[in-house]
Amino acid sequence: MKAADVRAMTADQLDDELLKLKKEQFNLRFQAATGQLEKVSRVREVRRDIARVKTVMVEKKAASADT
Repeated sequence: MKAADVRAMTADQLDDELLKLKKEQFNLRFQAATGQLEKVSRVREVRRDIARVKTVMVEKKAASADT
């Protein structure tokens, strides 16, 4: 997921995306613990996507507070 795509989302879409990513992260951690994880790099991608979404949420909150 690219940062530009995340910035184009609304606040509700960001909340939904964050929830989806956290569920995926949980599932990936569970797969890693049981030895079923095939794409180890996906854990890193999801973690960074969560960070992107949270960053944009804070930016949007700060921008709305300034106006």
